[in-house]
Amino acid sequence: MRSRVVITGLGPVCSSGVGIDQFWDAVLEGRSSLTKIEAFDASGYRPKLAGEVREVRIRDFVPKAYRKATKVMARDTELAVIAAKLAALDAGLITRGSDDTESGFEIKSERTGCQIGAGLIAADTEELSRAVVSAEDDNGEFSMKKWGTQGNGDSGMNNLPPLWLLKYLPNMLACHVTIIHGLEGPSNTIMGAEASAILSIGESTRVIERGSADMCFTGGAESRLNPLGLLRWDYSGRLADTGDATDGSTITKPYDPESKGGIIGEAGGMLVIENEQHAQDRNASIYATIAGFGAAQSPPPMFLDVIEREHLKSEPLDRGLEAAIESALNDAKITPAEINLIIPLGLGVPELDTLEMGTLQAVFADRLDSIPLVTIANLVGNTMAGHGGLMAATAAKCLQTQQVPGQAHSKPIEYALVCSGSLGGQTGALVLARYPSNSE
Repeated sequence: MRSRVVITGLGPVCSSGVGIDQFWDAVLEGRSSLTKIEAFDASGYRPKLAGEVREVRIRDFVPKAYRKATKVMARDTELAVIAAKLAALDAGLITRGSDDTESGFEIKSERTGCQIGAGLIAADTEELSRAVVSAEDDNGEFSMKKWGTQGNGDSGMNNLPPLWLLKYLPNMLACHVTIIHGLEGPSNTIMGAEASAILSIGESTRVIERGSADMCFTGGAESRLNPLGLLRWDYSGRLADTGDATDGSTITKPYDPESKGGIIGEAGGMLVIENEQHAQDRNASIYATIAGFGAAQSPPPMFLDVIEREHLKSEPLDRGLEAAIESALNDAKITPAEINLIIPLGLGVPELDTLEMGTLQAVFADRLDSIPLVTIANLVGNTMAGHGGLMAATAAKCLQTQQVPGQAHSKPIEYALVCSGSLGGQTGALVLARYPSNSE
C-alpha cells in the first residue's frame, strides 16, 4: 500500500501578499491586486497592468552567510526562495536556512526532496544590452561573428556578467532552495508553463509515495515582469490590451465572453508535503491530503494565433485536460460526483476559458452548475509556473476551513479538484481531500 501524502506547509508570495494569511484574506475578500506595472516602464506595451510583488527583499529570507549569492538570483529564483522559506515556517520546520531564533522540527536532509516548477527565465535587458553593443559591426548592426568568435576574449558574448548563465538556468530555483535549506533528497525541475507547479506537486507526491523521501518542498515560481518576458507572453495572445485602465479586475473576467483577456502576474507558490505518518509523528498541523494526481498532453497547440477557430466549434474542450482530470479522479479512487469544489485556471481569455469550461462540462455533466468554482487569476494575474502552487494553497485552505471564497456554502467540502492546462499543452490535475482531524 502506498504512503498517504499530506500538506503541512503553505508558502505563497504574490501581489496579494506574503504568506498564507495575507494571501488567504485576499482570496476570501475577492480583493484584486492587478495594478499598473512599476517594475519597468511599460508605457509602450499593450498590457500595462500586472499582479506585481512589491516591498519584499530577498535578503530578508536567506541566512546572512548566503546573502552574497542573491546577486546572481533572477527574479524567478528570488520568488521561489521566498516562498520556500514561508512554507518551511508555516510547516514548523528547522532547516539549514533557519536562524537561531526559530524553533520547530529539524528535518533530515537526506530524506527531504525538492521539486519546483519553473519557466523560461527572461534575461535582464540591461545585461544583454551592454554585451550586444560591443558586438556591432562597422555599420552599427549586430554581428554574430563579433558576438561569438571575433577577437581573443573580447567578443560581445564575453561582456556578459561572468555568472550570467547560472542566473538564468531554470533549475536555479531548485538549486538555491536545496542549498539554502539542505535538501539532499530527490530533486527535479519541471517546465510546463501554467501547469508547472501542479506537475511538480504530483512528482513530489510520487517521490513520497514510493518511499524515496519523507517530505518535499514543492510548487513553482515565475516572473515575466520584465521587458522581454512581457513581450513574449503578449505575443502568445494571452494578454489583454489594458489601455488606460488602472484596475485589472475590470479587465480579466473568468468565463465571461466579454472579458478583454488575461493579465500577467508574478508569484512563488511553494508547499511542504510529507508522509502522513511522518507528519503525525512530529505533531504537524495538516491542511489536506493529496488524494490523486493526473497529467496528460493536449494535442492542439495553445497559442491562440494558431488555434483554428473551427476547432472550438467542433470540439470545444481540451482533451489533454480531460484526461488529466480523469486520471486524478481514478488515482484518488473517486467519481466526479464526489468533487465538491473546483479550482480551475480561469485566465479570463475567452477562447481558453471556452476550452476549459467545455472540459469541465464533459467530466461533470449537469452537476457542474452545482459545484463551486474558485479562480485566482482575476485577483493576482496569470502567474504561470507559480500559479498551480497558489491554486493548491487555495484548495487546501478551503478544505481546512470549510469555506468557499465569495459564496455562502453550507455543505461539507470533502474533495477539491485543482486543474490546469498550459501554453505548451501540458496539463495537470490534483485531487485534494479534507483531513478528518481538521473538523472531527
